[in-house]
Amino acid sequence: MGRVMALDLGEKRIGVAISDPTRTIARPLTILSRTSRKVVIEALARLITEYEVERVVVGFPRSLSGEEGPQARWVRREAEALARSLPVPVILWDERLSTVTAEAYRAMRGQRRREPIDAEAAAVILQDYLEAQRVHFGEGEKSGQPGK
Repeated sequence: MGRVMALDLGEKRIGVAISDPTRTIARPLTILSRTSRKVVIEALARLITEYEVERVVVGFPRSLSGEEGPQARWVRREAEALARSLPVPVILWDERLSTVTAEAYRAMRGQRRREPIDAEAAAVILQDYLEAQRVHFGEGEKSGQPGK
């Protein structure tokens, strides 16, 4: 079973998080500066290979009411471009309040907000995705079929 990578897409930076090999725990990995789409795709492709990633989860910023606003439409277009260029499936995942949650975790650890929080927000998105997969497919289920 390969790892899962999550992205928190921004116009200037992209937060990247990675799961452990068992897909149990997400951790912040890095922040990529958005210089050009080509450079970003090359960097992501290297990380996918290095960490043996099987899929990429992209945080999808719906509004609290669940609607897609301008930012969500932009992320959808970016995710579609990534899906055409990366060697693994790209999945959109609801990221409502991920940055707020990441900031709360940071505050609980007593850290100040000096560095960008993008990778931590990506880890929150990824952890939510991993937990939803465990609930949907069942603990220890390896077949990919929903648990009973």
